[in-house]
Amino acid sequence: MNLPTRPAAQRRRRAAPAAEAEPGRTPLTPETWIEAATTVLVDQGIDHVRVDVLAGELGVTRGSFYWHFRDREDLLRRVLHAWSERTTAQLTRRLESARDDPREQLRDVISLPFRGRAAARAARIELAIRAWARRDEMARQAVDASDARRIAYHETIFTALGFAEEEARQRGFLLYSYEVAESLLHRQGSALQRQARSAFVEQLMQQPLAR
Repeated sequence: MNLPTRPAAQRRRRAAPAAEAEPGRTPLTPETWIEAATTVLVDQGIDHVRVDVLAGELGVTRGSFYWHFRDREDLLRRVLHAWSERTTAQLTRRLESARDDPREQLRDVISLPFRGRAAARAARIELAIRAWARRDEMARQAVDASDARRIAYHETIFTALGFAEEEARQRGFLLYSYEVAESLLHRQGSALQRQARSAFVEQLMQQPLAR
């Protein structure tokens, strides 16, 4: 009697622990692969985010990859999810819970592009993902969803400041556009000039329109 054979992906997953359990080697986690993929995306572009490239970067066999992911598309989907969760969902929750005063929330949001190395790294990842989104539908949908959620959060700040719904929506979009532009142009001007821009935007965003 012929016994049924397991699918190739399942066989690879069963074989993977031996590859990861080499003496002296710490087993890799999905997050390790996602972080490595993000780094390659930023430094080399989406075409280089391949299983063989990542395995070489991490010094493991290709079989180790299939212990955590079905295929390359599964990895890419989880890279986008991790980016969205970290830069949109988690950040929005943190900003909302840290400040009760909408003016303080506004100030926090305006300061995001200037938060040192973390902000610079986040800007590089964002730029790489947006470049990817210009040629890939899955990435474009992730970027569009994140943009919409961020803009909606900005809108709530202006609603809390007392602006009418439509005006809060327009101000939220303008503030978000400023943030994106500042993160891309963070080298423009001195530190004092950047502080002056931030102060001007903070004042401008709270100023009622002339009727």
